[in-house]
Amino acid sequence: MNQFSTPVPKSGGRMIRMAAMLGATTLAAGCATVNHPNPDDPWESYNRGMYTFNDTVDRALLKPIASGYDALTPQPVQTCIHNIFNNVADVWSAANSFLQGRGHDFVNTLGRVLFNSTMGLGGCIDVASMNGSRRIQNDFGVTLGVWGVKSGPYVVLPFLGSSSVRDGTGTLGTFAAGVSPITPVFEIDNVPLRNSIIGLYVVDTRASLLDADKLVNEVALDRYSFIRDAYMQRRKAQVDSRRADAGLPDYGEDNLPDYSDDEAPATPPPAPAATTPQ
Repeated sequence: MNQFSTPVPKSGGRMIRMAAMLGATTLAAGCATVNHPNPDDPWESYNRGMYTFNDTVDRALLKPIASGYDALTPQPVQTCIHNIFNNVADVWSAANSFLQGRGHDFVNTLGRVLFNSTMGLGGCIDVASMNGSRRIQNDFGVTLGVWGVKSGPYVVLPFLGSSSVRDGTGTLGTFAAGVSPITPVFEIDNVPLRNSIIGLYVVDTRASLLDADKLVNEVALDRYSFIRDAYMQRRKAQVDSRRADAGLPDYGEDNLPDYSDDEAPATPPPAPAATTPQ
């Protein structure tokens, strides 16, 4: 052995092998060309390569960690952590409801946040849902759709997964602008604490998808196509539901329901008995 050579630590060698495997997998997948791509997925060749890369990273790193977290962490603790992250994300959902001009959703979502933050111990307990207030998920991609921006082609983002040109622009734009569901976390000055919370957020998000991942494995003949179609249909439904002009009943000053007369309606007099000829 050369006197200047030093042995590579086992952990370092493992990371090098994993990086090489990921690179080779992505390169091989990216070389495959789809001759007749879906009209909504003209970049299918690239997308399938990026999907393979993301899936390889997930199987090698994220899914094992999420599975271990799910197996070792008591369910009440998992629920508490998931609810807290949802509560923070609801602030961003409320902001998007406001941008969409949906004042009712904006007020309801802010009410959820205030209710869960106080009565729910900082969001640990989803008291609002227990009392019938459903959660309204919202993001800037949906807002752009409500404003009339077309979805554009389907695209798979590195690490983030399924998206579209519109949704990807919305996601990356809001992160660049410093407004996102986890923006408050980045304001923490304690770097180890901040990174730990971000890591926990990633693990919690992946753990919440374990059941869906199992379902896709059971029913999908082609995972890529199944995930793509499900994503596009869900996003279209989200935008269409916010565009729908199904407003609340008009309870303006001239259209308030009248509750002043609480008496039961008068009973009609009985019909006269029929007479028979004598």
